[in-house]
Amino acid sequence: MKHWIMAACCALALTGCASDYIIATTDGQMLASQSKPELDKKTGLIEYEDSEGRIRQIPKSQVRQILER
Repeated sequence: MKHWIMAACCALALTGCASDYIIATTDGQMLASQSKPELDKKTGLIEYEDSEGRIRQIPKSQVRQILER
């Protein structure tokens, strides 16, 4: 019984480690990201994973700020 409780506590602790991010654009859009957005220095695009798991890119010039939720 103790092992089951310990496993449940660990699982709950690990789910809190994942962070979502909100990307606020210059035209007022709020884009949700499942992972931390990364800047591709070669292209100048910010790459992020959307809520459906697809990889998206947006020009850095169109991003006002990135907030961790």
